[in-house]
Amino acid sequence: MPNGRLHHLGFVVANLNAGMAGFTLSLAAGWDGQAYEDPFQKVKVAFLVVSPGEASIELVEPAAEDSPVRRFLEKTGGGLHHVCYEVEDLSLEIAEMKSRKAMLIRKPKPAVAFAGRNIAWMLTAENLLVEFLEKGFRPTA
Repeated sequence: MPNGRLHHLGFVVANLNAGMAGFTLSLAAGWDGQAYEDPFQKVKVAFLVVSPGEASIELVEPAAEDSPVRRFLEKTGGGLHHVCYEVEDLSLEIAEMKSRKAMLIRKPKPAVAFAGRNIAWMLTAENLLVEFLEKGFRPTA
């Protein structure tokens, strides 16, 4: 298990508003009405709260033709895409995951939905896509 807390589960959807309607109904989840467009990740995202203080659900819509999630959406029709852990030290977590045979597929970069905190993406040997969110803000140079 990564050295952090489960922050959210990410689901790819074709349309954020349509996805939100279904998820809020089926999970009795709350949504604050806020959505973020991230030009770095080329996605639109919004977060649902199922239980306060627990991991949230992130809905992810491709925001460009070359969005990293567009191919996943076209191949699968959407669905569970990734798990995200919030970690104290992103560099340390990347090194630890590499020692467990995970591959870094996206180097750390700021994320709009997390007020510019850095995220990185790794793929485990079992093909589990894991996003790591750095708890404290340290911009990448």
